[in-house]
Amino acid sequence: MTLSVAPHRRDAPGRDDAAPGPAADEPRAGIAARPAGEPPHPSRASLRGLDWFQFFVANVQAGFGPFLNAYLTAAAWTQVEIGIVLSMSSLVGLVGQLPGGALVDAVRSERLVAAISVALIGGTALMLALWPVYVAVLGALVLHAAASCVLNPAMAAISLGLVGHARLSERLGRNASFAAVGSGIAAIAMGATGYFSNRAVFFVTAVLMVPALIALFFVRTAEIDPERAHGGQPEQPPKRPLSSLLVPERLRPLLIFCISFMLFQLANAAMFPLMSGVLTMRSSQWAAVQIAAGILLPQLLVAAIAPWVARKAHLVGRRPLLALGFAVLPIRGVLFAVVHDPNVLVVAQLLDGISGAVFGVLVPLVVADLTRGTGHFNLAQGIVGAAVGVGATLSTTLGGYVSDHFGNNAAFLVLAAIAALGLLSILLLMPETRPKDEIEPPADEDPPARGVATA
Repeated sequence: MTLSVAPHRRDAPGRDDAAPGPAADEPRAGIAARPAGEPPHPSRASLRGLDWFQFFVANVQAGFGPFLNAYLTAAAWTQVEIGIVLSMSSLVGLVGQLPGGALVDAVRSERLVAAISVALIGGTALMLALWPVYVAVLGALVLHAAASCVLNPAMAAISLGLVGHARLSERLGRNASFAAVGSGIAAIAMGATGYFSNRAVFFVTAVLMVPALIALFFVRTAEIDPERAHGGQPEQPPKRPLSSLLVPERLRPLLIFCISFMLFQLANAAMFPLMSGVLTMRSSQWAAVQIAAGILLPQLLVAAIAPWVARKAHLVGRRPLLALGFAVLPIRGVLFAVVHDPNVLVVAQLLDGISGAVFGVLVPLVVADLTRGTGHFNLAQGIVGAAVGVGATLSTTLGGYVSDHFGNNAAFLVLAAIAALGLLSILLLMPETRPKDEIEPPADEDPPARGVATA
């Protein structure tokens, strides 16, 4: 990647396609020439294909959650062996965030990258099912983590490339809803499958790769504008200078955003595992059902309210919704510390669905706001992803240490205090990133009438 201090050109305010320079006038491979400033017009087939791609990708990824630990335990693995392979996978997932985002910015076909990533993830599930030996499992999990580092920014890039900045919030709301429903249905289906065979879960995961790729096929390559998918900066020598991302008005809020989310994940990642242990001690007979409800119910809430979050992001801006997403975590931590009824704890876990809906929409949306015109949308997603990964990695260690030495209630209160710091960071330091001339998008996803400005 070339560093440059040359002045960078930004998009024209309120437009997804700024007037192109000479280098941008020629049609690119697979992309029809679009008149300057014309808003995107994705077809219904592409939009619906992206809906179902989100759904089936969530299905595929669900197999690599709690089912993996159960499968390896049943295969006579020790907890130390399981911990080592999971730690290696987490390390690759953390380190791979930045190069994964940079790779998506560098390619010309986000759809191809997404397809390869899904195929690799499906292949890793097949490896796990067929060869539950140490070397194969370690290789499969490392490959899965690396592919996920590319897949997540690729899906956001496809969304931005299809609909543009003006309709991105609405699109991200649909993405979050379909992904949440997919995760919930997959958890139920794989739980039922795992009742008969832990290995069958990973065969099912591999098979689900097929409908995911079929759904992606319906997303038309010609409708994904590659420049818009990278943040809207036409390629000029030197290509996509990194200096365009390093100007203070972009870099400062991006760093505040990263630090805030690192604090959020530092508080959040350990909270549900600790609560699961509390449920097991207080209600051993129903603990499994209550833990399952604590996973499923927030997903259903995400599916229900993510479109509302997307609409409100246009009406009231990003900061109030970010504050809402951050505010529920310290409340949840305090409730976990002071409430003793297991059923009430499960209800309190619903607050996690509010955060999930807000951040499923707002994280890529704010990154798109901050990187508009830079060509580094996906690299910035990787930077935020790395910060989130650092917080999540440290969270379980911190939560476990405080719990072992001072008790579960103290651990929940410490995590709630860290979450409150993240909230203060958003309230006191994070600026509003919504473009001043942004207008509310139409209620549906049908392409707007030709010639009507949508930015």
